[in-house]
Amino acid sequence: MEQRHLGHTGLRVSRIGLGTLTWGRDTDEHDAADQLKAFWEAGGTLVDTADVYGAGEAEYVLGRLIDGLVPRQELVIATKAGGVPDPDRRVDGSRGHLLAALDASLERLGTDYVDLWQVHAFDSQTPLEETLQTMDLAVSSGRVRYAGVSDFCGWQLAKAATWQLAAPGLRTRLASTQMEYSLLQRGVEREVLPAALDLGVGLLPSSPLGRGVLTGKYRASTPPDSRAASEQWGPFVEPYLDDAASRVVDAVATAADGLASTPLEVALAWVRDRPGVVAPIVGARNAQQLTAALSVETLSLPDEICQALDDVSAPVHRYPDQDWSTL
Repeated sequence: MEQRHLGHTGLRVSRIGLGTLTWGRDTDEHDAADQLKAFWEAGGTLVDTADVYGAGEAEYVLGRLIDGLVPRQELVIATKAGGVPDPDRRVDGSRGHLLAALDASLERLGTDYVDLWQVHAFDSQTPLEETLQTMDLAVSSGRVRYAGVSDFCGWQLAKAATWQLAAPGLRTRLASTQMEYSLLQRGVEREVLPAALDLGVGLLPSSPLGRGVLTGKYRASTPPDSRAASEQWGPFVEPYLDDAASRVVDAVATAADGLASTPLEVALAWVRDRPGVVAPIVGARNAQQLTAALSVETLSLPDEICQALDDVSAPVHRYPDQDWSTL
């Protein structure tokens, strides 16, 4: 699998990442092992997790598989900290919480460092400087190699990345930002992606298949074993089952037919090759689903197909994004 630099850093990662959101919860250790082995054998290196995935179980499962199945040094392990299971405060970016969370993640993962440590979301109750200085401390201690953020809007990302570049002293440049991005969710193109491109921050798209809808599985009906049919995941998928989404899915299916490919491959290839994107993060229920996604490595979409998909999925951007001279 092709390797790409993560932002303006020396860290190289596979251009498809393996997500572990369901590990230890919906995906047991046996299925997780099959996925990790298939991913590694295909040349994949970037494995994305978080301390809140399965209340820590995802990290624990990944830790059990490291070395016993795949050599630690051949993986780029990315985890996140800052999310808290408190309805009154969903995010905690304070120094105390982040450093304690990092130590707990390292223990569950069974490693003395993570390659990429990401702040899970912006914490409006903690000074941003404190959160960023904590990332610097984690890197200088050797427990973290590179740092990034997740779910920061455009101004938050720009402020954080600029602070790290401009503040005096030895600061850790932001390597990445993780945000949802697909043909069904192009909101990052408004401000986040321009900021990332300008500041040399690599984008790691989550839900690159539109929460599974872009695979075409929901075109005729809702499969009983699908996420949309489950009580837990149904509300997560439902926003992408409207008429506007259906038109995009139909266009993806038409493109796939013309390319003798699958809707999954077309949708994933589109987001993988967008400007600023480093590695879409793909989650799967089993190794068979993951292998289907990894087959996209050989597919490059023709320019006319990309343009057609751009047009049918184009978000509405007006003021202040619209050229002032046309107003």
